[in-house]
Amino acid sequence: MSSRTTPVVDARFVTLLRADLTAAGFTLDGVAERLGPVASAALHREQALPALLATEEATDACGVLIRLFTLGRPVPAAALASALPTLGLDGARALGLVTVGDASADGWVGATCDLRPYADDAHEWWVASDLSEASTGQALPPDHVLGIGGASMTLASWTVRRPVRRALDLGTGCGVQALHLSSHCDSIVATDISERALAYAAFTAALAGADLDLRLGDLLEPVAGESFSLVVSNPPFVITPRTDDVPLYEYRDGGRAGDAIVRALVRQVGSVLEPGGVAQFLGNWEVPAGRTWRDVWSEWLDEQARDGIALDAWVVQRESQDPAEYAELWTRDGGSLPGSPEHSRMYAAWLADFASRDVEAVGFGVVILQRPETDRPTWRSLDEAPGAVAAPMGPAVDAGLRARTWLAEHSDDEVLGVAWSCAPDVTEERHGRPGADDPSVILVRQGGGLRRVVRAGTVLAAYLGVADGTLTARAALDAIAALLELDAEAVRAELVPQVRDLVADGLLH
Repeated sequence: MSSRTTPVVDARFVTLLRADLTAAGFTLDGVAERLGPVASAALHREQALPALLATEEATDACGVLIRLFTLGRPVPAAALASALPTLGLDGARALGLVTVGDASADGWVGATCDLRPYADDAHEWWVASDLSEASTGQALPPDHVLGIGGASMTLASWTVRRPVRRALDLGTGCGVQALHLSSHCDSIVATDISERALAYAAFTAALAGADLDLRLGDLLEPVAGESFSLVVSNPPFVITPRTDDVPLYEYRDGGRAGDAIVRALVRQVGSVLEPGGVAQFLGNWEVPAGRTWRDVWSEWLDEQARDGIALDAWVVQRESQDPAEYAELWTRDGGSLPGSPEHSRMYAAWLADFASRDVEAVGFGVVILQRPETDRPTWRSLDEAPGAVAAPMGPAVDAGLRARTWLAEHSDDEVLGVAWSCAPDVTEERHGRPGADDPSVILVRQGGGLRRVVRAGTVLAAYLGVADGTLTARAALDAIAALLELDAEAVRAELVPQVRDLVADGLLH
């Protein structure tokens, strides 16, 4: 456990703090209104200066709380006492939120942690974590507990929100995913390898009134032999050289070489999924020279099916970087300055580590695994979606899981027997040479979900034009074949795989 402090859970004081934060308007909307659009947008980009200027000499409660807990700047003790009138300075100190010894009537008070509002469509929360490097002006310590970030928000957006009996937040960190789970799960187990992270998760949960079963341990060790309906994880997936030249941050490094932590999670997570259960997590994966990311994932999934419980798998690669880009991203993450000796040592260590395994690229994406409810063949979808997608993605993921499962359980003949409808968010674009009678390119574009763009041939475009839920796919395709004077059996054989593909991603319902 770190010698630095963490917040203390005291039910009485936590209740007072919650009331004061609400009364101060220290919420997402309240903070955005207080800072204004320019400073708010800059703060989302982790640029604090506009917000610092907007809260300079602040005396209003929201401004004082932003400056202290979000920006990490000291505020006058009297101003904080006014901002937290029921909790008071003594209560803030008892919760471990402010520096000991600074809470005097005429002194200044410093924050010991980052505390900021967070929300989904139906809930307002606050999340506690360690102060950022921008707040402290120092490099992050190895046991730093990360707050709300892009990765955590991505996972929250992609998570399926079905009501479930029991959920697991693996590598909970400050507890962001557990907050979301509390809105649709009867009971939640949250684990982490960091005692410091669990302390923050406990405080975040207490402030939200959420009940978590917090457990210390690595990967699935704390829950061995148990089963869950839903497993979510934003694991420490950053590929990190095992060398003294690179600091090993607990929040991003799982203590394994290469992409072994994600590979281990793929191999083991089926052991804690109940039939019909779903696991969703983020990850990085190495792509060696001469192979594709799909080759890597096919090998991992073959290994998983051979050594464990065979799972359905939907992997969406969102981004790919070369080794140098990846090294540049993570050498900056801890606060080292480009061009400094420390930065150069870390950069070189990353490049040498990747070179030792002949890594050509590193993929990043979302992994969705499902344990079949019945004894049937599993399905796999390995997709790329580098652009914008729907927000939130959870509903589309839920629909995609159900559609892919239905397709795995039904034959091509049964697919042809359904009267499919083109989804309302699907549009068509036709492109041709000036003056041409017929288009040379027909694009079918999905407005939601993965926002897929499909290049359609004449027959598929014709089918989508009549897919309104009236005719079965077989009847519609046979009519199109007759109209175009094509062999009906050949048309059905060509179109069934395309129809399956469009059903899987929600372009056909």
